[in-house]
Amino acid sequence: MKRFLLACLVSSAITLPAIAALKDGDTAPDFKTQASLAGKAFTFSLKETLKKGPVVVYFYPSAYTGGCNAQAHTFAVNYDKFAAAGASIIGVSLDSIGRLNDFSADPAYCAGKIAVASDVGGKIARSFDLSVREAVAGKKDTRGVEIDHGFAERTTYIVTPDGKIAATLGGLTPVENVEKTLDVVQKLAQKKL
Repeated sequence: MKRFLLACLVSSAITLPAIAALKDGDTAPDFKTQASLAGKAFTFSLKETLKKGPVVVYFYPSAYTGGCNAQAHTFAVNYDKFAAAGASIIGVSLDSIGRLNDFSADPAYCAGKIAVASDVGGKIARSFDLSVREAVAGKKDTRGVEIDHGFAERTTYIVTPDGKIAATLGGLTPVENVEKTLDVVQKLAQKKL
């Protein structure tokens, strides 16, 4: 547990501030891609999911890394609060669908509650004007498995059913990111009442 907390602190300390060009009020780019929920692959469509209510689109560097593990876990722990506010959650990274099948089912992280989408090559991240860094040879995840993909910057967008960005959150620790996201989603739900 101490190792996990240390990894979270180190990861959050090196989190770079968001340089996302997409801001509140901008139209979110529509995307459709392979995703995984509870270890099962499916096709995720932002357009279709927005029909149900707001969507939290959170970009993260890689499954099975300190900060990303903490962020996924915090989203999973708070899943019922997001659902009560009518929001869906989709995590997006450059991980392969195979890695995401494992991560989405892992009880310590997504816990079968949070869907995660594969953006191999970073096309979706770039459409949201996020920076994408190339893979670093020899870098390993928390399981000791080599990470063979690039990394998108950690930024979260809350997209309203009309396809507009209600909030862009970056430059926060992974846990703070989830807390602020939940606050925005709950405020959006209150406005509807």
